[in-house]
Amino acid sequence: MKKEYLFLFAFFLLCSFIVYTEEAGKHHQILPAGSLQWGPGPLPGSKVAVLDGDPASNGLYTMRIITQDGLKIPPHWHPADEHLTVISGTFNLGLGETFDESKTTALNPGDFAMMPAGERHFAWSKGETIVQVHGMGPFKINFVNPADDPGMKKQ
Repeated sequence: MKKEYLFLFAFFLLCSFIVYTEEAGKHHQILPAGSLQWGPGPLPGSKVAVLDGDPASNGLYTMRIITQDGLKIPPHWHPADEHLTVISGTFNLGLGETFDESKTTALNPGDFAMMPAGERHFAWSKGETIVQVHGMGPFKINFVNPADDPGMKKQ
């Protein structure tokens, strides 16, 4: 009799998980690198592909950013933790409110960095570089110097 209850309980849990997963809109996905849809990135000279989630909304997101050789990312910060993994190229990352190439650490493919919410940092790429960024949205870039914001330069 106990085995029957255990089976029914396990079956109930499985059905609940399936219903929850379908209601949440989650499903298995495979994204070969060649199938990524690249769009304009957060800075001129960059492109972005969203792999999962919506960086503009609350919740978990994963995206890749491709940068051209020599792209400089001015000092900025994010309102949530930023997790970054280098996929290809060299991503040079520095901390602080002033851009200084000599105070960066070169991150190569496979290297990882995490910047806590509010930490001021800057970067530049050597060679075409792809980084994968994930975290809890919404993803937002706050430039230390508002004049560095490309959105402000268009106005």
